[in-house]
Amino acid sequence: MLELDGEDARIADYFDLIAGTSTGGLLTAMLTVPDKNNRPLYTAKGAIDFYLENCPKIFPHNAKAIILGPIKSFFGAIAGPKYNGKFLREKLHTLLGDLKLHQTLTNVLIPAFDIRILQPTIFASHDARIDPLKNPLMKDVCISTSAAPTYLPAHFFTTKDEKGNSRTYDLIDGGVAANNPTLMAMSHVSKEILKENPDFYPIKAMDCSKFLVVSVGTGTAKLEEKFTAAVAAKWGVLGWLYNGGATPLIDSFFQASSDLVDIHTSVLFQALKSEKNYLRIQDDTLTGDTASVDISTKENLSNLVNIGKELLKRPVSRSNLETGRFEPIEGEGTNEQALIRFAKLLSNERRFRHGQKLL
Repeated sequence: MLELDGEDARIADYFDLIAGTSTGGLLTAMLTVPDKNNRPLYTAKGAIDFYLENCPKIFPHNAKAIILGPIKSFFGAIAGPKYNGKFLREKLHTLLGDLKLHQTLTNVLIPAFDIRILQPTIFASHDARIDPLKNPLMKDVCISTSAAPTYLPAHFFTTKDEKGNSRTYDLIDGGVAANNPTLMAMSHVSKEILKENPDFYPIKAMDCSKFLVVSVGTGTAKLEEKFTAAVAAKWGVLGWLYNGGATPLIDSFFQASSDLVDIHTSVLFQALKSEKNYLRIQDDTLTGDTASVDISTKENLSNLVNIGKELLKRPVSRSNLETGRFEPIEGEGTNEQALIRFAKLLSNERRFRHGQKLL
């Protein structure tokens, strides 16, 4: 986008809706909340720098913990969250202050899960603009969607309106409900279309020829095939909740949810002859430390950056329902080439809406 439209181009300028869960929710906020000049708080590169600088403080690994190793980790997992979340809360308070959900520079959707009523909570800027009880502080939204069970504590907060009505939220990581929020985002847009929301052009709900969807995953370790039925058959409650530094039950739920959404979305676009309007970028070959949620050493973070760069050079792929693996699609080029094609489409759409000359 920078090459096409100049140094001031930002992701929020091009998408009608940006959705993200957990760390994706944090990225959604960083790319859409306004700074003092009413431009996005972070560029895409700035968001990477945020993670490189702050991840070691969000997920601290001290020498004592390394020496005690699995024993400390096991008993820590039983006693409470692995991390207290204090640094993350303070950092989000500093960055986001009193900014509220309705203030994002483009429409956003960020899921969380309410453990009191056992159902998803969907934070959407469309809803926030019309209902004060659904217009929380962005820092509360971010803390909630990233409160991964066993890693970070659940988050409680209250919203109020001018009449004195209030609503309470008891939230954990949105990945419990929608680790991949693609379909949730598409459904939300379709709902707004049915309501004739002027934010969207008069198109039919779920008309995939009018949707342009980029879905970016955080990587998986499928090729490791870490657990088997023979091993899992011997697990009790603790084995499912904590095993060799992993959390099999939580990992399985998160991965299953994400894969099903990707498969369903891909089939939907193919069925409606619009498969090139959906791009899923995901690495299913992570191993060791790179597949962890919280190993935030300088070396591992650097490796993750390099993996992301290499992923751009890989062919566009889709998930195979039979094997669970991502398989290249003949004739669709690399992820980088697909992103360049999307960038041109998005740039032209923005130019069209602003009455400017198309590329």
